Amino acid sequence: MTDVRVTGDPVERGEEVLTGEALAFVAELQRRFGPRRRELLARRAERREEVARTGALDFLPETERVRRSEWTVAPAPADLTDRRVEITGPTDPKMAVNALNSGAKVWLADLEDANTPHWRNVVAGQLTLADAVRRVLAVDVPGGRSYRLRRDGPLATLVVRPRGWHLDERHLLVDGSPTAGALVDFGLYFFHNARALIDRGSGPYLYLPKTESHLEARLWNDVFTFAQAQLGIPHGTVRATVLIETILAAFEMDEILYELRDHASGLNAGRWDYLFSVIKTFRDAGPSMVLPDRGDVTMTAPLMRAYTDLLVATCHRRGAFAMGGMAAFIPSRRDPEVNERAFAKVREDKQREAGDGFDGSWVAHPDLVPVCREAFDEVLGNRPNQLDVRRDVSVTARQLLDVSSIPGSRTLAGLRNDVDVGVQYLEAWLRGNGAVGIHNLMEDAATAEISRSQIWQWVHNGVVLESGEKVTPELVRQILDEELAALRQQVGEGWADRRYEQARDLFERVALADEFADFLTLPAYEVVD
Repeated sequence: MTDVRVTGDPVERGEEVLTGEALAFVAELQRRFGPRRRELLARRAERREEVARTGALDFLPETERVRRSEWTVAPAPADLTDRRVEITGPTDPKMAVNALNSGAKVWLADLEDANTPHWRNVVAGQLTLADAVRRVLAVDVPGGRSYRLRRDGPLATLVVRPRGWHLDERHLLVDGSPTAGALVDFGLYFFHNARALIDRGSGPYLYLPKTESHLEARLWNDVFTFAQAQLGIPHGTVRATVLIETILAAFEMDEILYELRDHASGLNAGRWDYLFSVIKTFRDAGPSMVLPDRGDVTMTAPLMRAYTDLLVATCHRRGAFAMGGMAAFIPSRRDPEVNERAFAKVREDKQREAGDGFDGSWVAHPDLVPVCREAFDEVLGNRPNQLDVRRDVSVTARQLLDVSSIPGSRTLAGLRNDVDVGVQYLEAWLRGNGAVGIHNLMEDAATAEISRSQIWQWVHNGVVLESGEKVTPELVRQILDEELAALRQQVGEGWADRRYEQARDLFERVALADEFADFLTLPAYEVVD
């Protein structure tokens, strides 16, 4: 008998997703793969302790054969051969319609960093995906405006990002214990949509976040193999692109693709989480590993160039797509000059990626789709991708870890921006919004992680700012007070309906505690409904 219990509050139309058969499928995934997931999470902690103790990180000697031998991943399905523009965003129905209609080749439907694990979001997101797969997604908003999927042109190919291995789903219990959020997201989506996607000439395509090792990729591969066999779906139908957004995964790119080779589609340069991972992994490694202001760390910094050069070279050697990073700018109709400068920066970024051999890249807003497309059109022409472009590069461990050569400063303005963005993002997150526009940038959990981890690192390394102030808990709390006062004045009468005080307390805890929280979403999840 299946012991599955839903503890979350009812969600409108939730019975369409939380069927007995679907829940039984998720429960079987949890029973088969949950214990291995827990073992791998424990291994993460052990590996981090080893890095902290030795101060070293290198390519794995035991997998050298995989890196040296010749092999390729499975060929891409037809609707994933051209990925020159991918738009990302949460599974909010209106944003989903806009993303699918945007002209981008792919919509990354984000159940992870641009979402929050409020139960209503978990269930409603699955409903949005099911409606999108069946082309019935539609939204009517107050004021009489309607959003419908276009019928006069192609829609973006759907690629879903489930939660990372580290997050539990406490609103769905199997045998009395929380399930893995990743298995809930994947299991419900695959169960309800795999066959419908195949019937439409597509398939269940995924982005896999927060991977730290090839053993974690192996676990995903085993999940895919079992799920396909269980539902009678041909082996290899699932296709996964792995985000290389941890410094540990950067040393195992070949191995990650190898483990997923029947199901792999590519790797993505997840730049913001990557910087967070560098800080987190080497947070107590001394001054040489302390980053400057977040805004000073660009993709032209030596360690970021090493990371992206290795990613492109690895992907194309293995027949996999190399996907570029996020352009987070949000256009503003009120300031054309700001837009012009920002569009120029986005265009420069995408031209650099296309010239470096990437097959496509990410944007966060429909208005940026033409900018990204034009940059890649200039390089690709009529070709769908650059898999035929092979770059002979040699990247060393020292280059991947070269933090000290990043140009930039540590400033009071940078510290204040970290506080401001972190608190504003967490306040929205606690209300159930995981993608937040702040200062014309789309912020998600990854950028908030950089903000709080950078403060933690600066405090614990006694950083002295360019203006002479030493970064102390007292200085951070002073800035928190000042920023909260400014926000209270800005918000005005609506303050009582917001969660800024709670966000401030949470941010202070994850930025200033003696013990470093692996992910800020873990303590934040303790207070969601």
